[in-house]
Amino acid sequence: MKLLLDTHVALWALADRSRLSPAATAMLEDPDNECWVSSASAWELAIKVRLGKHRLAYPIAGLEEAIEEAGFRSLPVTMRHALAIERVATSHEDPFDRLLLAQCQSETLRLLTADKRLAELPVAIRA
Repeated sequence: MKLLLDTHVALWALADRSRLSPAATAMLEDPDNECWVSSASAWELAIKVRLGKHRLAYPIAGLEEAIEEAGFRSLPVTMRHALAIERVATSHEDPFDRLLLAQCQSETLRLLTADKRLAELPVAIRA
């Protein structure tokens, strides 16, 4: 299975796996699964760290290395992803979440998320 980790799930997978369900942990550890982290999540985190709304256990500049060391793949945001936001069928208005959903649709990924509202969508799996 190809999984796109939402921002919270990516953070928990990197620093606090106890916050993930056993099922989500098993999915992350399954070598048959591809786990992706969007550059949109890095962008969201950089904004939140800058505004003092979030703290990381390491400098934000180390996020890319932490993602790679965890064995996750980086998914850049492309023009195709940005334009696919128009086709995202949800009332969820968070622009980062909408971009992650567009990436899932464009790349045939499943969104591993802790967000209850997003987890109700067919493309999502509850973490």
